[in-house]
Amino acid sequence: MIYCMNHWKIIVNPNAGMQKAGHDWKTIERLLKKYEVEFEVEFTQAKHHGIELTQAAIQQGFRNFAIVGGDGTLNEVVHGIFSQTKIPTTEFTVGVIPVGTGNDWCRMFDISNDYSKAIRILKKRNIYVQDVGVVEYELGNRREVRYFVNMTGMGYDAMVALQTNQQKDSGKANRFSYFLNIFSALFTYKTLNAKIIIDKQNFESELFSLNVGICKFNGGGMNQLPKAIADDGLLDLKLIQPIRKIDLLLHIRKLYTGNYRNLRQVVYFQGKEIEIHALGNPVWMEVDGESLGHSPFHFWLKEKALKIVRR
Repeated sequence: MIYCMNHWKIIVNPNAGMQKAGHDWKTIERLLKKYEVEFEVEFTQAKHHGIELTQAAIQQGFRNFAIVGGDGTLNEVVHGIFSQTKIPTTEFTVGVIPVGTGNDWCRMFDISNDYSKAIRILKKRNIYVQDVGVVEYELGNRREVRYFVNMTGMGYDAMVALQTNQQKDSGKANRFSYFLNIFSALFTYKTLNAKIIIDKQNFESELFSLNVGICKFNGGGMNQLPKAIADDGLLDLKLIQPIRKIDLLLHIRKLYTGNYRNLRQVVYFQGKEIEIHALGNPVWMEVDGESLGHSPFHFWLKEKALKIVRR
């Protein structure tokens, strides 16, 4: 075992932030050494590779993980921790040096995009124990499970994420891609119908977009779940019912500020367990920015299950 209390396994996604992480790694490495952070580093080579690297590091004895990347890389590391059963998840600590395009989880915990400040936060090790979400979904003919620490999006949110991810994969994305896709997707998206069950209370609704999560932000700073508290044992759900394109455009700023309480098309719930069943065409989903599968969905929580480093 090479494990020690202050030794970090650093997982770098060199493609994060339109390849900014790979370009800036030498600068980050110098700062880590300057602040006397003990670490070993691994680089992801493809999607989902962060899961494999995390599980291999756990077998080597690592219990501290720092991500150089964005929300997707963080999700892979967390999924790697929670999809193993030998070591209790509360024995792990996770921190982030944000280099992604969204960095929405870091917004929740006030982690700076400045590398020097982010590394000093990592070094200080101010620990917070947050809830971790679990979602069961369908992919092809299989039922899959994914763990998450921030937010999921369905309907329109998932379509925008899919378009943005496709642009990233083809090398055509930039830091404005998500914002631009919010507008371009309006011309092809069609609303969906779903049955929603929250703690055994159910209702049916036509939906434009839907978010379920633990933290407040997604989409590069949208305050989608303003009531979210990451350790309160509750999932937050925000549903946007059918809305005219012009109304969405007029009120888009309210999605960033979280001040959408007076929009009659928006409803908000909290609960410990949520199910979403499509009534007609399937509802697709993104998790922490990664496009995954489709309905039916089953969400639940692992309460206060992961130690994270925050400001």
